Amino acid sequence: MTAQHELRLLPWAGPEGKPCYLDTDDREGYMSRLADHIEAVQLGMASELLGQAPQVLDDETADPEKLRLLAAQLAGALRDVLRVATSRGHRLATPE
Repeated sequence: MTAQHELRLLPWAGPEGKPCYLDTDDREGYMSRLADHIEAVQLGMASELLGQAPQVLDDETADPEKLRLLAAQLAGALRDVLRVATSRGHRLATPE
């Protein structure tokens, strides 16, 4: 198993919003592959949302509810992307 500083931050939170970690040396194991897949989905969704945001923001007639929804979605996407970046950054700093 990996040392404490080598735990992988997973791309989802636990029941109380606390971070989840994976303790394994197997980068090809089921949980590692699942985490990789979810990270890819999260990054793709963030990219799509970012591409759609200007359309809503440029619409001077957009109602406040639509703008609040966009802000909430962007905040969620930013949270996910930061978690992915943190996880990947930790793994880059750890020699194999």
